[in-house]
Amino acid sequence: MENCYEILGVQPGASAAEIRRAYRRKAKELHPDTSHDPEKVEEFRRLTCAYKVLSDARERSIFDESFFSRHHIKRRAFESFDYRTWLLAREDEESRSKLIFFDLMHHHEDEAVAEFKRMSMNHADFTLKKWFTREDFMDYGYILAEELVIRGEYYDAVVLLEQIIRMENSYSYFRLFFPEVLDFTRNILKRQIEGNISDELALDVWERALDLGFGKSDDAFFLRKMSEVYKRMGDTGTADICMAEAVRIAG
Repeated sequence: MENCYEILGVQPGASAAEIRRAYRRKAKELHPDTSHDPEKVEEFRRLTCAYKVLSDARERSIFDESFFSRHHIKRRAFESFDYRTWLLAREDEESRSKLIFFDLMHHHEDEAVAEFKRMSMNHADFTLKKWFTREDFMDYGYILAEELVIRGEYYDAVVLLEQIIRMENSYSYFRLFFPEVLDFTRNILKRQIEGNISDELALDVWERALDLGFGKSDDAFFLRKMSEVYKRMGDTGTADICMAEAVRIAG
């Protein structure tokens, strides 16, 4: 039995977010479409198998029971500098941003979401991306967006994903996981906005979506939904404009 943790390069106590992050990082190196190295095909297969095991709670539990029992491995806690305590004591935006992603990766998902909401509410120009590299912001930001969706924070999730999409659209290379981000965002916009947030916020996210390049069919959908909202709000003129544009785009 192979050590799935070793293949992914994470500790046995790794959070689900850490496992996703490790998989994405290694997949970028080993994926046949990017590595162009036949010898790495088997490595990529092993990586994918390990990820499938550790990303499924039931499969991971079964693996842990079997592997650690068979090899008599015990997880030990090592005393070290408490980075989280150090970050918690600081109030500057960079430290709070790093605290959000640190908590996200270390079993403090609720605290990460709460801090992100607090910083977003108290600082109008707050943005995480200026403190991280492109790849880190895309990976951590995507995981944070997933946590926001789990908690029904759909508006904040879309705003965060919009930043990732705009950032990725500014680059003309290496978008291995970008389709996953687009599909996730599209699913929120089409299935989880209506009825879950206010009409005003719904109009805002659908209008934002029109600038993200999803395609004619999706844009027509957003415009039709905007038309319905404007009609409910009594603004029939704008509702008609949105519907006419939806019909034009749809062809």
